[in-house]
Amino acid sequence: MNIIALDTCTESCSAALLYQGELFEYVEMTQRGHSELILGMLDKVLTQAGIGMSAIDVLAFGRGPGSFTGVRVGVGVAQGIAFARDIPVVPVSSLAAVAQGAADQLDIDHLAVAMDARMGEIYCASYQLENGLVKLVDHERVCPPQDFLADPSSSAWAGIGTGWREYDAILRESFNNQLTQVSTEHYPRAASIVKLAQIEALAGRVLPADQAMPVYLRNNVAKKKGEQ
Repeated sequence: MNIIALDTCTESCSAALLYQGELFEYVEMTQRGHSELILGMLDKVLTQAGIGMSAIDVLAFGRGPGSFTGVRVGVGVAQGIAFARDIPVVPVSSLAAVAQGAADQLDIDHLAVAMDARMGEIYCASYQLENGLVKLVDHERVCPPQDFLADPSSSAWAGIGTGWREYDAILRESFNNQLTQVSTEHYPRAASIVKLAQIEALAGRVLPADQAMPVYLRNNVAKKKGEQ
């Protein structure tokens, strides 16, 4: 199964392609301009593989949470391509993508992922590694960092993501003796989205383009800090 993936949820903008078992990926760190970058990135991974979109079976995308604008761009691009090419989509959590990328790099089985959500909050969730893939332990949420607590299912959690960089002291206090390490420079990447989407696609859990929906977690993304 040939899968192309994109992610624009954070400052890490990326595209990846799984073609005949070989993975191609392009990543660029940027604070803005995701809508201009992502189509070019998709073209680059297709060119690297020497194929066109007609060879693609499934399109996967980062569905959030993350930057409101970034999430909206990713969903819009995914919908547009899927409609035009009449291919199904697989939405993948950006938190799960962060967890999978960290699990592939580090020797860890339990991951407490926290992404900086601005306005004094984090997007967070806990994951456990099973057979090389991360599985959600609790639930995704947006909350103040002090409200993200260690799940009692494990006594050895690794703190992963940009939220741990921004709120290190608060999160360390919340996890207390259940924290084994912290690694902050992890972002959702299209290669991790491909890995997670492949399992969903092989199981037939795909969606038509019109069901490609964003997940913001925050109910009112336009509120200023003083209005929260």
